[in-house]
Amino acid sequence: MISIAVDAMGGDNAPREIVHGAVLASKANPVRIFLVGDESTIKDELKQHDYSSDSLEIIHASDCISMDESPKRAVTNKPNASVLVAASMVSNGKADAFVSAGSTGSVVLSAAKYISRIPGVKRPAIATVYPTLNEFKRDDHLALMVDVGANVESSAKELVQFAIMGSTYVTNVRGVGSPKAALLNIGEEETKGSEKMQTAYRMLKEVPSLNFSGNIEGKDILRGLVDVIVTEGFVGNIVIKTLEGTAMAASHLGKLAFRARFSWKLGLFFLRKGLRRIREVTDYAEYGGAPLLGFEKMVIIAHGRSSAKAVSNAIKLAGKSVRDKVCETMTQKIIEPVSYTHLRAHETREDRGWRGVGGKK
Repeated sequence: MISIAVDAMGGDNAPREIVHGAVLASKANPVRIFLVGDESTIKDELKQHDYSSDSLEIIHASDCISMDESPKRAVTNKPNASVLVAASMVSNGKADAFVSAGSTGSVVLSAAKYISRIPGVKRPAIATVYPTLNEFKRDDHLALMVDVGANVESSAKELVQFAIMGSTYVTNVRGVGSPKAALLNIGEEETKGSEKMQTAYRMLKEVPSLNFSGNIEGKDILRGLVDVIVTEGFVGNIVIKTLEGTAMAASHLGKLAFRARFSWKLGLFFLRKGLRRIREVTDYAEYGGAPLLGFEKMVIIAHGRSSAKAVSNAIKLAGKSVRDKVCETMTQKIIEPVSYTHLRAHETREDRGWRGVGGKK
């Protein structure tokens, strides 16, 4: 049975919603869940639920990292924090993946401390799905953006790796065959953007395993033209949070309109099914969490405000990723024995010495 280590103390609503979400997941999925955190606190929460001890087990961790702590300092000073214990369980083989709704920094650092990276990958990346207008009526109305916050800046080589990992994830988890990948840039032409972006474009174009469709501009992000968008973490984080804020603003405007005029109320009444559908596709709880790509084992970062439903879906996503051998396939794609000597002419100074998508300096 697949085992998932869950940081029961991470997130704004921990441990109540985390424990509840784990109970829901244990009933709906054939996985064994380890709830990592303060044993007495978790036991008190479990008293509120009907669950099977065959599916849920408590792993005591004497400390936790709050959302407002410095991740670097906390990871150093709190070796028995729940997020670190959960990551170490993956490292020693007791768990196949781990899930946390704790601070992004603490999850990334905990994973880096205990879980091996895919050979050749220097920096992991956070990927997240988001809804699109799906103008071309593709099978999946969602797209994936990589990176959305694990790194501030990335090299051209790393952007290539993000594209490979993101495309592999979309194929294996979302079932999209030959996903289209694009590079977020200030224009569609190959010559647009910085030297690094131009280099990344040329490299991406030459990778045989990628279905690279070129640059994509900000105005086209929501159209659903591609399946995977690659960018640096600083930019990706701003884009995703802007989309989240826009969805919240639209909901607020709808409430104001409902209170304003009777005719508007009537219009909203007839639009209620469509509005409900919009809320569903923009609800992060439906998608569980964001995979942290680049490690040999799956790590899922759930939203800090995760409800029980979101936690349950994050655990489900982790289990599916393990069953479908997503990390193993990703590793194979990154280090596959293909000659990339033709990419050397495109290297920037920071990539100098690179000898392949999965090669060494």
